Amino acid sequence: MTDQQPPLQIAVVPVTPFQQNCSIIWEPKSNEAAIVDPGGDVPRLQAALKELGVIPVAIWLTHGHLDHAGGATELAEALSIPIIGPHQGDKPLLDALPEQGLRFDIPGMKAVVPTRWLKDGDTVSLGDLTFEVAHVPGHSPGHVTFFQKDLRFLLAGDTVFAGSVGRTDFPYGDHEALISGIKTKLLPLGDDVQFLPGHGPASTLGEERQNNPFLQG
Repeated sequence: MTDQQPPLQIAVVPVTPFQQNCSIIWEPKSNEAAIVDPGGDVPRLQAALKELGVIPVAIWLTHGHLDHAGGATELAEALSIPIIGPHQGDKPLLDALPEQGLRFDIPGMKAVVPTRWLKDGDTVSLGDLTFEVAHVPGHSPGHVTFFQKDLRFLLAGDTVFAGSVGRTDFPYGDHEALISGIKTKLLPLGDDVQFLPGHGPASTLGEERQNNPFLQG
């Protein structure tokens, strides 16, 4: 009997006072890792990377709110790795991260200049794994998600949660656009798709399609 590792491994590190699910995802074959939405607590993330023994190759951002992107520049500079995403629609949010931080008593946040902006239909790679990018605005104008088709796994950011959806009462929020994006771009991926949201527990798209009160009708 062989001890076969899963093709993708995930460690969730809650960061910032908002307890955002920063996820370290890696492909065991290559040991290459992406840090998804490093909102802050950079020393803790660096310690987690060291403890896991993975090779960080990129930061992926779903969107530009401070609890997701606030630590991206500091971590990218410390590790000498690129920042991938989000969509260019979130440039105003990324530019304003220092001000966002001060508003929530989190000083020292740096603006983010992504190495690569993403758009709907793009792909990003991690080792031999390819993730499909969808632009799903509403929670923010440039929000993106990352979907690994073969593994039926979605990094949803703050689009859909277990039993809820992303807030849209922020500047640039658009509730109708968010619900439309979830229904037209995420739910059709399949009921069996497991997703990790930016906050709270994982769920499946089928569970949310059937029972999420925001997605009925």
